[in-house]
Amino acid sequence: MDHCQKAFHRMQHYLDGELRVWRRWSVRRHIRRCPPCADGFVYEIEFRQVIATRCRDEMPDDLKRRIVSALGCEGAEQTQRSAGRTTGSAERSRPGVEEGLT
Repeated sequence: MDHCQKAFHRMQHYLDGELRVWRRWSVRRHIRRCPPCADGFVYEIEFRQVIATRCRDEMPDDLKRRIVSALGCEGAEQTQRSAGRTTGSAERSRPGVEEGLT
């Protein structure tokens, strides 16, 4: 496996915050020295930002009411408050996305 393939593979783990300090440093160093990989890194950051901001599911009001009804009165208030929230892996804070290559 050549350096760029390793860097691309590790870049995914880097953006997911799964690498230790030494591996993060080696990924950043490779990206600084390799323009094609730097372009790929920028693309991945932008792609993840688009997914995080545009790909959100909203629960229809009718479904919320049916869930509250099925659960009964107990816990209904909490369900109503949390039913509108969406979470996804793309929305969590990611190392590299905010910090770039610093």
